[in-house]
Amino acid sequence: MEPDQTQIEPLTLGEQRRAELVGPGHSFATVTDKISSIVLTRKTTLGFLGAFTVAFGLAMMLFYTLAYVVVVGVGAFGVNVPVGWGFDIINFVWWIGIGHAGTLISAILLLLRQQWRTSINRFAEAMTLFAVACAALYPIMHTGRPWLAIYWLFPYPNTMGLWPQFRSPLIWDVFAVSTYATVSALFWFVGLIPDLATLRDRATARFARFAYGMLAMGWRGSAMHWHRYETASLLLAGLATPLVVSVHTIVSFDFAVSVLPGWHATIFPPYFVAGAIYSGFAMVMTLAIPLRVVYGLEDFITLRHLQNMAKIILATGLIVAYGYMMEAFTAWYSGNEYERFMILNRLKGPYAVMYWALIACNVIAPQILWFGKLRRNVALLFAMSLVVNVGMWLERYVIIVTSLHRDFLPSSWGLYSGSKWDWSMYIGTIGLFLTLLFLFIRFLPMISIFEMRTILPQAEVKEEGQ
Repeated sequence: MEPDQTQIEPLTLGEQRRAELVGPGHSFATVTDKISSIVLTRKTTLGFLGAFTVAFGLAMMLFYTLAYVVVVGVGAFGVNVPVGWGFDIINFVWWIGIGHAGTLISAILLLLRQQWRTSINRFAEAMTLFAVACAALYPIMHTGRPWLAIYWLFPYPNTMGLWPQFRSPLIWDVFAVSTYATVSALFWFVGLIPDLATLRDRATARFARFAYGMLAMGWRGSAMHWHRYETASLLLAGLATPLVVSVHTIVSFDFAVSVLPGWHATIFPPYFVAGAIYSGFAMVMTLAIPLRVVYGLEDFITLRHLQNMAKIILATGLIVAYGYMMEAFTAWYSGNEYERFMILNRLKGPYAVMYWALIACNVIAPQILWFGKLRRNVALLFAMSLVVNVGMWLERYVIIVTSLHRDFLPSSWGLYSGSKWDWSMYIGTIGLFLTLLFLFIRFLPMISIFEMRTILPQAEVKEEGQ
């Protein structure tokens, strides 16, 4: 039999890489229909309403806790002597860390032209905003009188001649976190504008057309609009990139500038930044896996996306493990008896179980990601991301509590555990985070429509003669 002369044109390298980022058979129209239909035409299911009700109930518990603390005072929290810092600072650092992945995906990966960010950047950016909102509640309530402290923290000459203590890293936090939140919100909203215009044009309800049209700010998709959009995106990415490093570096200064054993370590800034990216990507994976299953987005959030996030988690997890080793090595090598006692107290003291649990969660568990077969196991990745989130919370607990509960005077030694109001506020912030996330999923596109269209294989313009 004469061989078939029909030849299939092979895909270029660029087309092969794009094909890994989106499932086969999609066109520009199907991508737009799939993502926009989640907001415009998909009915609100009982499962969604049930989950939202639980999250909203937890958020109401948060608001009740805040009201109680305002009326009664910060004595409702479990802080004591010598543990003057407790859940407020633990959870502040934890939430700020979770928000880091959104800025990293939005800014740094955009500047590096990493196309795999397009499927996860939108809800990662939203996650950043919601996490920062939860984090901001802790220092505000920790001041005891937020109606006074909020404006006392800002540097203007008020009638009582009070100025912030500019040498305090807690004041540096105010500027760093507020700048971080502002730039992240602008970046998120600017990226939404083309998709808001798409929803405006496709919506059938009059109020929806009005609301999306007002938020779209007159977007028409002209060449001038796209030029200004790309310019604004690059400028905001350039502003946000140093914030990824600076914000958690300044958060680490809350501890590193002190003279307490276990805190004043030069390893803290890079160690905290790596830990923030570590926990942030774990939370992105925690959200991405259920979303791709519930909404049938396996063609858009593919295994390649999950594997890339797993590799970043593995790399930053190794940096975090190095930080743990350097803490122990520095305590031994310094010859400082107080530093050595601090490390031994973590290893064998009253909180040894929590220390070894964080080692198991943050150092041992991620080692499964060395194996490609395990990186392709979606259920295992989801379980591992939850373990990392727990481990990073334990890390902040151990750093703060074990460095404080046994100070230089054995007569003042004591144990610390959060009060019921500490726990209700912490669980309530998780409820607030999930409530905002559910509202975002219901009313805004969780994946960028126009960016997804740019990574379709047919979007690559072939050069003449290729």
